[in-house]
Amino acid sequence: MISHLILLLFIIAASIHLYYSWKDEEKGRAVTKPFLLILLVLYYVLSANPIFWLLFTALITSWLGDVLLIPKGNGWFFAGGIFFMVSHICFILIYVRKINWNDVVWPIIIILALIYLGAACIIVKQIWDYVPNLLIFPMLFYMIANSIMNLFAMMQFMTLKNPGAMVAYLGAMLFFISDCSLYLVRYHHNPDLIFKRHFTVMLTYLLGEFLITQGILML
Repeated sequence: MISHLILLLFIIAASIHLYYSWKDEEKGRAVTKPFLLILLVLYYVLSANPIFWLLFTALITSWLGDVLLIPKGNGWFFAGGIFFMVSHICFILIYVRKINWNDVVWPIIIILALIYLGAACIIVKQIWDYVPNLLIFPMLFYMIANSIMNLFAMMQFMTLKNPGAMVAYLGAMLFFISDCSLYLVRYHHNPDLIFKRHFTVMLTYLLGEFLITQGILML
């Protein structure tokens, strides 16, 4: 019962944050952002039995990444990316435990890998001229890590073939879309390429984190 209350609070906080994102009100976004993933962490802790500490760590590091992305500046962006990288590694370690390599349809994984890699390269190419040289390759490496996380989520689904694994993969895919959008919003000379900028970034991100969490709870 308490977990449902926390989930409701997460939805309310997310809705308020998305409202400020739609209006592009920077102060409102900054004030509400720290509450989002903390509420999702509480929802997970109260729903899980037992608590899977890898997922707990993934959500906490995502929260730290969120907080570090609030200030402007390349240094803050890099620091936030480090924590999000840790969260992706945790997600990969979660998925790999459930994968039976004999059930993996490798032609599909190879095609997906090429699609994700191609998308990552296209996004980075779009911002290449606007990103400091020291950041460009870490940013590409991060997108590749996100792509790998998505591939492991798909391989988990190929093994388990259940709703939870599918939900987790959909969350991973939204996380990837969010990061692609974030790169363009932060660094492209025309951030209006992304509809409503921060709204799209945060809608896909929050849905992604929630669906990954919910999918793992359903396994």
